[in-house]
Amino acid sequence: MSTSMSEPTDVARHVAIEIPKQSYDCLVIPLKEKMETMTTASCICRVDEKYVEVNARHFLPQKISIGLFHHGRNDMKPMEELKWRYTYSLLNRKPRLEATLDKCVKSLRELEHKARLCYEGHEKIEVSSDRFVEIMLADAGFLIELFLKYVVKGLKRRGDYVFNTSGLLYELRCDMLLLENQIPYFILQRLFEIVPVPDHCKLSLTELAFRFFRDMIPGDHRLHLTKFGQEGNHLLDLIRHCFLPTIPRIKVKHEEVRGLPYKASKLKAAGIKLKKASTEDLLDVKFVKGVLEIPPVQVHQYSETLLRNLIAFEQSGSGTTKHISSYVLFMKTLLEDGKDVKLMQRKQILTNYDVSENKQVGTLFHRLWEEMKVMENVNDEFYYDGLCEQVKEYKKSRWQPRLKTTSPSQPGYLQQPLPRIVIVVVVLFVVLVFVGALFSIISFFRHKL
Repeated sequence: MSTSMSEPTDVARHVAIEIPKQSYDCLVIPLKEKMETMTTASCICRVDEKYVEVNARHFLPQKISIGLFHHGRNDMKPMEELKWRYTYSLLNRKPRLEATLDKCVKSLRELEHKARLCYEGHEKIEVSSDRFVEIMLADAGFLIELFLKYVVKGLKRRGDYVFNTSGLLYELRCDMLLLENQIPYFILQRLFEIVPVPDHCKLSLTELAFRFFRDMIPGDHRLHLTKFGQEGNHLLDLIRHCFLPTIPRIKVKHEEVRGLPYKASKLKAAGIKLKKASTEDLLDVKFVKGVLEIPPVQVHQYSETLLRNLIAFEQSGSGTTKHISSYVLFMKTLLEDGKDVKLMQRKQILTNYDVSENKQVGTLFHRLWEEMKVMENVNDEFYYDGLCEQVKEYKKSRWQPRLKTTSPSQPGYLQQPLPRIVIVVVVLFVVLVFVGALFSIISFFRHKL
């Protein structure tokens, strides 16, 4: 077959077929929005002002705004140009940028109502539809391109501002952890399905995001990827999944117990041993046969900001469990002073100090407890109440009750058991006396004979 005959066939294969636009009944869109309103919870929330006033740097972005709450701040404007440069780099990776951009805009308009609901639980967002789509496009495009450049070799260009400015990547990560600085994850996921991803990148959006954040998450990264991939509301929520315990919660038998009966340095006196757990999952604390197994705790420069925002998320009423808040209360009761911190370090449970402020790890949990009033509501669910009850009951079984009286003749006096070393010394003394007397008798009779 000649070339002239084949050309029309090849061209025909690439002719775009115009598909008529789907038309819906006029009631479909209102019903869709009604269902979204009833099922979509506000998951991107404001942090309580009293916490922000005490430690604004842990809750307010310092370099870049993501989402609606801090968009337009004067100190955030320098990074707006960078967002659009990154978004352009993402969309321009393949020809026909306009066609890709059109798909992105249409998809964002379809998701706009649902996305607004993620913010509007506590306040009305006064942003026009066009402006809302622009903000979501720039923020989502920036995040996707940032993840790609961080993970995929060959995408970072010489002179890239983010990767060539000392400390900027760290500052961006910190800002991207903040509860008030999020966009709905379904926005990211939808755009990721549309934008041109490099052919040699076979990773999902979840895998790209996890690789970007994994150094901030304590524990076994191989196990965390599975947790991170669970359905989440936003990036902070995905990180929260990595902290969730993998062992079942111990049920309370009698009454709720808030915290351990003793701090770390006093547990030994109650017959309880401390041991570094074999697992690295931070919240997987176990109590087995008198041994309290605690996963190792590593505190780095991200830890306080991350924990504060995870707690704020739990306290926001977004339906999340109080696992992180419970862990902070548990550690706070365990680490009362410097002696407890040193003991936990000797056991290799605490591996370092809070490098950002040069303070001991123990003070971190006290700061979180005092400033954020973790678990202050008596109705809040304390995840470790069953475990603490086990420790308390074990302590009671090990310690015999002792009544304080002044004289053996008084009623209720209990003879105190002698220490084991004293008993051993007394027995040895009696044996030596007996042996000595026996040798004396034998010697006496030998002389008589």
